[in-house]
Amino acid sequence: MPFHKIALFVFVALWAASFAFVDQKPSATRFISQTGSADSSAGRQLAQQYCGNCHLFPEPHLLDKKTWLTGVLPNMALRLGLKLPGQDTLKPLSPEEEQAIAELTIYPETAQISVDEWEKIVSYYEISAPAEPLPQKPSAPITPHLPLFKAKELTVGDKQVPQTTLLKYDPNTAQLYVGDAQNALYVLDRQLQPQATWWIDTPPTDLDFPKNAAPRLLTIGIFSPSDQRLGRLMTLEKATKPGSSVVNIRGLPRPVQFASGDLNGDGKEDVVICGFGNNAGKLFWYDGFDPTKEHILKAFPGARKVEIADLNRDKKPDIMVLMAQAREEVVIFYNQGNGTFKEKTVLQFSPLFGASYFELVDFNKDGFQDILLTNGDNWDYSATQKNYHGVRIFLNDRKNNFKEAWFYPLYGASKAVARDFDQDGDLDIAATSFYANLAQPEQSFIYLSNEGRLNFKPFSTPEAAFGKWLTMEAADVDQDGDLDIVLGSYFHTVGEMTQLLFRGITSFPQLLVLENQKK
Repeated sequence: MPFHKIALFVFVALWAASFAFVDQKPSATRFISQTGSADSSAGRQLAQQYCGNCHLFPEPHLLDKKTWLTGVLPNMALRLGLKLPGQDTLKPLSPEEEQAIAELTIYPETAQISVDEWEKIVSYYEISAPAEPLPQKPSAPITPHLPLFKAKELTVGDKQVPQTTLLKYDPNTAQLYVGDAQNALYVLDRQLQPQATWWIDTPPTDLDFPKNAAPRLLTIGIFSPSDQRLGRLMTLEKATKPGSSVVNIRGLPRPVQFASGDLNGDGKEDVVICGFGNNAGKLFWYDGFDPTKEHILKAFPGARKVEIADLNRDKKPDIMVLMAQAREEVVIFYNQGNGTFKEKTVLQFSPLFGASYFELVDFNKDGFQDILLTNGDNWDYSATQKNYHGVRIFLNDRKNNFKEAWFYPLYGASKAVARDFDQDGDLDIAATSFYANLAQPEQSFIYLSNEGRLNFKPFSTPEAAFGKWLTMEAADVDQDGDLDIVLGSYFHTVGEMTQLLFRGITSFPQLLVLENQKK
């Protein structure tokens, strides 16, 4: 084994040992009545009343018994003001985080439900949930190589532990921007060689390239779940040019993505920001990028991805957003003119669904935008395999009503993009699984070749096992006339790297570049 790989192995092993007793869940204890006499029907009614009060009612089959009893339900009890012995699922927080959460009054001091009623709810889930997670339905066998692409490993900034938070390609300059959790932003040229490095205040999460102006960068504040408002939207410019408009907006609630457009028809560019937050957050827009002119569209956490498009063809830009967290849904805000919007929920999901990404794409070439969506977020109180995780296509009925037409099962699916990679006139799909099944890490990237009529043939590559792919970009990086794919790896816990090390994987590139061989 090469020396640098041995050093990495030792480094990770020591790091793992130092964290051996950190972030452990409290041991689960039964908190239902020992008589087991709770009426299941009454338990379901109570669950629908209390659990369905804030979000879509979660059916018991969505999780196994153990995950309900030791993960989800104890946290639900705290949110209903029940403080049950041995059932505190909250992890130690910094004083700043404690203060931010205290101001939100998420956990009531007074119980909102009796212990007897709560025991009936718990008994209902224990009786009704499966003993083990339900398996995913069989799908087409995966071809274990990529005929269309050549894999190339790339490390930027000499990172032993990859933590890529952003990948964005600027077609105007043929530059690839790579964001890192260590507050760095690297700029690579068309040969993927470092051209510049920016050191910023917090990890970058999104970037755009306005015409005739410097790029605009969004930073998240704290990458891990947080309610502190430390995010920032700023112009990426070392020196202000005379007459240029500089953006520098601070105090954003853990923002993850933004989009710009003239929303109120005044001839000036506005910005919509996804303030994902954690327990609190919001979807909002600033008139003319002016933070004193804020308009809140949705005062809930979980805004993950927003697109601006004229969805009802009235020549006014509408807004579509994917909401995650408990109230998982896809919502359209129809532009009513003069900066006002009418909200319509077009898709709604269980709070366990794990919505992670979407994009608008016309799959059936009828001139109306369909939805490509992934769900697989597993960074919560139910970190277990879910048979409903995967990639989905929802077709538009030409009236912006959407119906699921295709599903590909993929544990931990985190992002999917649709492009004509093989240049045959239809849309293929590249998908990643950040919360991959580490027993099959090579399937953390799947390429789905469009065979027609929403039939897709899946491919993977052995090199996909070398990372956990949080970010992905599709662009003609090498400027040869076809679309390449770049994957960015992010290891959040040392256990993730350790599991791969024990499987014989010792190469952990920051990026995996899949060079398209079509041309």
